[in-house]
Amino acid sequence: MFQKSQNQLTFVDDFFLPFGGRLNKENRWVRLAEIIPWWKAEEKYAKSFKNSMKGEQALSVRVALGSLIIQQRLGLSDRETVNQIMENPYLQYFIGLPSFQEKAPFHHSLMTRFRKRLGPDIINEVNEWIVMEEQIQTDDQDNDEGNDSSINKTQTDNNDFDTKENRGKLILDATCAPADISYPTDFKLLNEAREKLEHIIDVLHKPLKGTRKKPRTYRNRARKEYLSIAKQRNIRSKKMRKAVGKQLRYVKRNLEIVQQLTLESSLSLLSKHEYRQLLVIQELYRQQKEMYRAKTHRIDDRIVSISQPHVRPIVRGKAKANVEFGSKVAISVVNGYAMVEHLSWDNFNEGLTLQKSVENYRKRYGYYPEAVLADKIYRTRDNLKYCKERGIRLSGPRLGRPSKEEDYIQKQLTKIDASERNEVEGKFGTGKRSYGLGLIQVCLEKTSETVVCLQFLVMNLERRLKVLLCNFFRERIQRLISQMTFCI
Repeated sequence: MFQKSQNQLTFVDDFFLPFGGRLNKENRWVRLAEIIPWWKAEEKYAKSFKNSMKGEQALSVRVALGSLIIQQRLGLSDRETVNQIMENPYLQYFIGLPSFQEKAPFHHSLMTRFRKRLGPDIINEVNEWIVMEEQIQTDDQDNDEGNDSSINKTQTDNNDFDTKENRGKLILDATCAPADISYPTDFKLLNEAREKLEHIIDVLHKPLKGTRKKPRTYRNRARKEYLSIAKQRNIRSKKMRKAVGKQLRYVKRNLEIVQQLTLESSLSLLSKHEYRQLLVIQELYRQQKEMYRAKTHRIDDRIVSISQPHVRPIVRGKAKANVEFGSKVAISVVNGYAMVEHLSWDNFNEGLTLQKSVENYRKRYGYYPEAVLADKIYRTRDNLKYCKERGIRLSGPRLGRPSKEEDYIQKQLTKIDASERNEVEGKFGTGKRSYGLGLIQVCLEKTSETVVCLQFLVMNLERRLKVLLCNFFRERIQRLISQMTFCI
């Protein structure tokens, strides 16, 4: 059961501390609580509940979203996040508690449900609200100075885009968010599938014990054959192919035994997790058998993890790792704020996301960007034509042979674009080094997408705090200067 809260924003002075004193209004968690539009997120969060009148009353969106932000900002596990909230009054104020309490506000297992209910769509909307709130404030300041702003006006038709003045720069790039799995090999995956099938056979045969002899699985022999190859450092290709073939036959035998046991027993004996593993192993066996016969290591929608079958290999060609295993995310950066434009578990071509990103830029700000700074992969003929029609400069050299004067100007412009485009690389570096983007430690597909979007939300919140701090010091310096001028 979910009921909307009438008062999502709690004032600092109203937060009760049993040991006396008051919260510091300049604390970062207090300032963050004022930035986030909790009331808007609550309307989206309420739609994730099928029936709002039955069951136990659910926690508010401020508790759910606030706990996830704390976890990503501090880099904590689910259990440690709850412990930190229980010990810190500022964190309790941030998630909307009216007073300090010494017991845990919720069980740590609810963190997974928070990630499921919010999802990547709600997180991206909250991220966009925060980014646009500062843009609105900036445009209001420009209006006070006499500058005309076009933001939040009625969106024009697509045919009159040439009448709007292009402003700002849009930076585009993509990266991989690796999942927390071990490096997969065909030999290792087949051995893991064989062991899980042996466990499933034990579960299905348990009610038949005493009436039917347990089928032979040769598990000890298969284990010895696996270890004899896995412990070797340098293995020849013929020897490895022979070992993979043996493991394939063991998996095939176990799948046939499972099929026979289902005729006498029932698949309802398996848990939901075990039944899901069985379906994944059947598809894994089909893929491995097809690759073994074709003598190749490529296949569509290849499974690289039994526990996380949604994870796909992402070929990046980087110096650290040629192939990464996880999701691929394309982002855009404007004025230091990062927005997730596209997220997929398949290795898509990021050049195809340029036009969608530019249109999203126009929806947010009311005009097209002056320039798009991106890699060479974005410079396709369709994208060049699209940008030219809208008066957008796409970074990189023009088509054709330039003159000497144009060549010198283009080189200088390329240097400027490259230095400005480093901002998006810095976003990826900060996310992977400080916020966990380099290793996604959740297992489910939807929760993994939620965590990726949360990390960019937290980075934008941190930038918003820095902007507020800079404005605070700027106003203070201006006051001091005005006072000194008045005294003189």
